[in-house]
Amino acid sequence: MKKTNLSTTARNLLWSLMAAVSVMAVGTIGYRVLGGAENSWLDCFYMTFITVTTIGFSETVDVTSYEYGRLFTVFIGLTGIGVLGYVLSTVTAYMLEGEFNEVRRRNKMEKKIGQLKGHYIVCGMGQIGSNVAHELAITGRHFVMVDKNKANLENYVAQHPSQLYVMGDATDNEVLLAAGIKHAIGIFAVAHEDNQNLVISLSAKQLNPGVRVIARCHDVKNVVKIKSAGADEIVSPDFTGGVRMVSAMVRPNVAGFLDEITKAEGDLRMEELIIPGRLHGKTLDMFYENDQDCLVMAVNNQGKWQFKPPADYLLHGGDVLMVMASAVARKRMEELIQG
Repeated sequence: MKKTNLSTTARNLLWSLMAAVSVMAVGTIGYRVLGGAENSWLDCFYMTFITVTTIGFSETVDVTSYEYGRLFTVFIGLTGIGVLGYVLSTVTAYMLEGEFNEVRRRNKMEKKIGQLKGHYIVCGMGQIGSNVAHELAITGRHFVMVDKNKANLENYVAQHPSQLYVMGDATDNEVLLAAGIKHAIGIFAVAHEDNQNLVISLSAKQLNPGVRVIARCHDVKNVVKIKSAGADEIVSPDFTGGVRMVSAMVRPNVAGFLDEITKAEGDLRMEELIIPGRLHGKTLDMFYENDQDCLVMAVNNQGKWQFKPPADYLLHGGDVLMVMASAVARKRMEELIQG
């Protein structure tokens, strides 16, 4: 069984409530013994309650015939007042601790987001947004989630507690700034409505002209509008889903291969790497010296493709390598490119 860790304030609250119940139980039993059987248990409980809470109504249980009856009332009153005060103080502390922890967690998350550079932003954590986030997480890429629906964020955070997010409307510039749009390299506009994705694309490009925007579009009639707003690529799940179904029917092996290299569960991915100018003249085997879990399948040089390039292929600045690699191998290759 998994052990539950309670904070000190929570433990104090639990003990204080147990102490309050104990005082009420002792008082009820004591008045029953002192007052006799002619007093009901409810009368004895009520006598204890008005004593502890200092309401001060008339005594419902007569304890004057017992030598120490009133001393027992004094004892219950003093003990009950002390315990009740402790309960109120711990309840207040517990509430304040929850608020304080939330503020502290929020500040810590904002600090981490502020330190990010070269990350991605996923705007809209519905079904497609969750799949986008899952793929980014699997491939080891840093990203920030944005959604105004708290439940959507909590559903993902429940499985990934350390994930960074901003709760708010992604069409608001302040929300995008809080997500680190100034230092992001890519943003996924995958909100439910096309008009929202249009505004997100426009806002993202205004705040960071260099960011790459991939937008979701339901109605293909809105593709031109969203693209003119700044989106670099448009993806229509309905359209691509139809094309994929046809491929699965008429080209099942090709479709299966593409699924294998793009699915979220596996480790291998088809990646692309851009060669900087400082590596001009270097040979392709620089990536093979320490990497056995990668394969350069093609090179795009100024729009011309060369498939299965040899290890002695001379690299040019601006070349785009199409690589089959694991997440670890991709990171090593990126480190080589970045120097």
